[in-house]
Amino acid sequence: MSTQGSLAGIRIIEIGTSVAVPYGCQILADFGAEVIKVERLGGGDDARTWAPLSGGISITFLSLNRNKKSVVLNYKDQRGAELLEELLGSADVLVQNLRPGALAAAGFSWERIHEINPKLVYVEMTGYGRTGPRSQQPAYDAMLQAYAGVVAMTGSDDGPPARVPLSMMDMGTGMWLALGVFDALRRREQTGEGTHVEVSLLQTALAWVNTPLMSVAAGGAVPERLGSGFRGNVPNGAFPASDGYVFLSVGNNESFYRLLDAIEATYLRDEPGFEDNLARVKNRHTVNERLGEATAKFTMDDLLQRLEKAKVPHSAVNTLDRVLADPQVEALGQLEDVSHPVLGDVTVVNTPVTFNGEYLAQRRTPPALGSDTADVLTALGLTGEQIDGLLAAGVIETGTATDSTTTEGADA
Repeated sequence: MSTQGSLAGIRIIEIGTSVAVPYGCQILADFGAEVIKVERLGGGDDARTWAPLSGGISITFLSLNRNKKSVVLNYKDQRGAELLEELLGSADVLVQNLRPGALAAAGFSWERIHEINPKLVYVEMTGYGRTGPRSQQPAYDAMLQAYAGVVAMTGSDDGPPARVPLSMMDMGTGMWLALGVFDALRRREQTGEGTHVEVSLLQTALAWVNTPLMSVAAGGAVPERLGSGFRGNVPNGAFPASDGYVFLSVGNNESFYRLLDAIEATYLRDEPGFEDNLARVKNRHTVNERLGEATAKFTMDDLLQRLEKAKVPHSAVNTLDRVLADPQVEALGQLEDVSHPVLGDVTVVNTPVTFNGEYLAQRRTPPALGSDTADVLTALGLTGEQIDGLLAAGVIETGTATDSTTTEGADA
């Protein structure tokens, strides 16, 4: 089941590549907006070439660009710039994550954009922010994880630092982008004016390290690496079974005593350093080592059953194939199979919110490069002869008719 979002009738121009802006605009597209993805000639969004591929199509691109249209346009050419102006004049929102200053250098500063369309919301995404000594530096997710202190806190205490193997800064910034657009559109209802919204990966990174950053600012110690552990209580983390790992989280002494009963380690109750949470935190390494010796005697299934019976918070350390087969994941219904014109059925992850029990509609599969160029320009009033002329001049690129990939329930 799916539902239509409240942004139906809102037109968004996305000049974005890679992860952050495409993800943010996909959220807005899922909420019903018409998102026109303006891509560069000769390849489009960088993510179109990223591994892994399925049927020659990037899984990364597939995961970040549903419910969008693709227009390939060289707006550095005068004729292309005029077409972009027309698109902006018809739009409600412009979102971009080009190199800082690049869009302004092409003639589309905030002042010019506001002149073209005073009601347009302009969202500018950067790596480090638009001002400051690193404002012109390139930025990728892993770099910002390192820069903001995440990498220094991640990994085992006896090994090298490690990044979180997800695009958490990119996707997090995309989420803030979407939230900013909702607020800016609400402001426009009140004032009639568009707003210049700015987000950056560094701002998102600082928001994610909010609690430990505040602790250090208040005079606390710089956090050490704890592997899968947690600073506030012990035991908390991944513990070995004979055939894998189980994650457990013990928040109080009563739960700890139930854990010891479950793993047949009641002999540890009176050990020095085990008596309460503060002692266990102080003696973290010894506690974890002794508990690991006890849990390793059981298989994962046996250990999980024991923890369940003892009402100790726990989880299997699942690999992604186990996640796909998990009955709780299935019960959520968030994973959905949609029909793709090239790949057949593709499993996608819906935006994680429901309305009256329904997820937002999957209206269009991710577009092939330039698949909507001709249709969008025709809607602007261009004739077929004019479109052919722009194509011959290298101002635009178009996809084939079969590249227009619309699913059941497509845009009206």
